[in-house]
Amino acid sequence: MFLDYFALGVLLFTVLTLFYGIIAIHDIPHRIAKSRKHPHQDAIHVAGWVSLFTLHAIWPFLFIWATVYREDRGWGIRRDGKLQSEIQANAEVARLQARVAELEEKLGQREIA
Repeated sequence: MFLDYFALGVLLFTVLTLFYGIIAIHDIPHRIAKSRKHPHQDAIHVAGWVSLFTLHAIWPFLFIWATVYREDRGWGIRRDGKLQSEIQANAEVARLQARVAELEEKLGQREIA
């Protein structure tokens, strides 16, 4: 008789743990979106609940959607299709080229004098 109740307790514990685990997993994209101040965090949260009914088939897409956005750089792509990091790198290269030209000019003036 004791083993019957013990088995029932283990079964209930397992079912509740799995239920809570599934709920916790489905909410990960919303937590990521919330921490990154994503502009679509409410839509991601609702889609996460919808993904429960689709057996988490859309969950990977929600995860990607939540992680692509960052508050400091937005989506990372400008309207002209260039990445923000690419634009910053080009500006840095141009600044360094100007600095090298300036130093070469100073070196050329010292050689003349």
